[in-house]
Amino acid sequence: MNIGQAAAQAGLPAKTIRYYEDIGLVKPRRDANGYRAFAETDIHKLTFLARARALGFSIEDCRDLLALWEDTDRASSDVRQIAKEHLQRIETKIADLQDMRDTLKDLVRDCAGDDRPDCPILNRLGDQALT
Repeated sequence: MNIGQAAAQAGLPAKTIRYYEDIGLVKPRRDANGYRAFAETDIHKLTFLARARALGFSIEDCRDLLALWEDTDRASSDVRQIAKEHLQRIETKIADLQDMRDTLKDLVRDCAGDDRPDCPILNRLGDQALT
């Protein structure tokens, strides 16, 4: 199948599929005319990559996960370790976002939002690092 059909089946833009090919994540065969010809195995890989990226895995994590997925002698502990590390990064981001939200809530609460030029938000941003 061509790249448009592959994109529709995998739920990815053709541009993303070309990028994945450029970085070696997928390697569809080429027809005599030079066009990409995607096989079912390519679609499975693309769908796998789409799902992994939707969960926020990095390209390198995806590369490692794809290699493990293709390795029938893999240890599930290797897969679990990649997922655990990713989960920890997500939890750290969530904590950082919650801190940002709390700080911003305080700043918004302290600002009258009226016609006066005095603004606690600008004062706090200009005076010190937010904590």
